[in-house]
Amino acid sequence: MTASATGKGDGFVLKPWELHGEGKEFESVSNDFARAATALEQGLANLGTPWGADRPGHGFGTAWTAAQPQLVAGINGLASKLGTVGSGLHAMADSVSGTEDEVTTSFAS
Repeated sequence: MTASATGKGDGFVLKPWELHGEGKEFESVSNDFARAATALEQGLANLGTPWGADRPGHGFGTAWTAAQPQLVAGINGLASKLGTVGSGLHAMADSVSGTEDEVTTSFAS
């Protein structure tokens, strides 16, 4: 599909197969990111409380304990959003392909 504001066909080109390919890439990155986030979360949990019981360690531990759930939720949310971009690209590819088919059919009639 090509389009241009000037009607010259020199605007943009949407190729459904490329959009599907990019959608798969985003889904793959999403899965990789989710696995990395899980590994990070497990690795941090395995550390226990290495910051010590002294005053600076206690301050860090208090701040970390409060922030850690938000950090993990944010990382997991990012992985989910990357997957959503992939799904959106697939939907766009299907829509472009469907519109192309409809236009082609209408000209053939």
